[in-house]
Amino acid sequence: MTTPEPFTQTATPADLDDLRARLRATRWPDAPEDAGWSLGADVGYLRELVEYWAEEFDWPAQEAALARIPRFRVELGGLGIHFAHVRAAQPTGAGPAYARRAMPLILSHGWPDSFWRYSKVIPLLADPGAHGADPADAFDVVVPDMPGFGYSDRPVGSPLNSIDVAGLWAELMDALGYDHFGAAGGDIGSHVSRYLALDFPEKVLAVHRTDAGIPVAPPGIELTPREQSFVGEATAWNLSEGAYAAMHRTKPQTAAVGLTDSPVGLAAWIVEKLRSWSDCHGDLESSYTKDEILTLVTIYWLTGTIGSSMRMYNANAAIPAAQLARRVEVPSGFALFPGDLLHPTREWLDRTANTVHVSEPPRGGHFAPFEEPELYAQELRDFFRPFRRTAPVE
Repeated sequence: MTTPEPFTQTATPADLDDLRARLRATRWPDAPEDAGWSLGADVGYLRELVEYWAEEFDWPAQEAALARIPRFRVELGGLGIHFAHVRAAQPTGAGPAYARRAMPLILSHGWPDSFWRYSKVIPLLADPGAHGADPADAFDVVVPDMPGFGYSDRPVGSPLNSIDVAGLWAELMDALGYDHFGAAGGDIGSHVSRYLALDFPEKVLAVHRTDAGIPVAPPGIELTPREQSFVGEATAWNLSEGAYAAMHRTKPQTAAVGLTDSPVGLAAWIVEKLRSWSDCHGDLESSYTKDEILTLVTIYWLTGTIGSSMRMYNANAAIPAAQLARRVEVPSGFALFPGDLLHPTREWLDRTANTVHVSEPPRGGHFAPFEEPELYAQELRDFFRPFRRTAPVE
């Protein structure tokens, strides 16, 4: 294991010239009149977004903004892992022990995103006093890119599953000197956080998730009517919205060829999910600016990680059913945002985890840390407060 080294990414002028040339040379598909988003990505909206991407989007400015977050790379399991690491702010007048006693917290992202998911919420968690919250709720925040996502290395052999990544995250926290820590995540990051709690309960103080994943009923267990309804909701969602996941699980390389070659194809694949999974009521730019959307997509483009990110679905599909049926005994909390994909019942949460906290924030969707960073940060402060091992000193 190597020592973490500071990291800053810089796209070359040639990279950006190539991107703009590809955008300007797009061969657009036809679309039925007034199809809008009903058949997938809205070609009319994409044309508008791509014109902005090619002619006005300032990637160097976005790189500079991301570079203000302290970021590093470290070798774990033979892979270079990129992560943000922001230590808790020390309030004026507090002794040096204050920052050392902040709660370490590792945040795990999902698909289609990266550490980008938490870029807005990091300062709210690390320095709550500067944002109108209690300084005693500060965290040492760690946000890694999963292997094959963002600025982390792509596995050259078999893709890693969520259990593998949880093991890497335990190593990462050890490398940073954290014997005990909190874990939180959403989407695939929920699975990673779950396995951190399952496999390293002596390290994880508590675990917070924004979803409970796609339900897999334990064999031989009779579900309550409400649980059966939740499983039915998930089945219906898979039939209407799950085609992308079936492709990722079974034939990710087929899609990767086109999405790695065409930035507009890549944008269509990602932007449609941003709109469908966010609490934007059909108006994508009520939740994200064009610059925010294109920052996410450009990270995927410049790192060439859309194929490797999709392959993780294939790896997760092979996780044995016995692993999926394990119950989390570490204290668990859930924030069920109204615009998220599925809405598990309390009975299901209690069946699958030692659930001590469930909240239903008034706004937000699948990408809640980015859509509603203040609500998400307050949720984590409230949930983890009882699990801090040592109170800050004044």
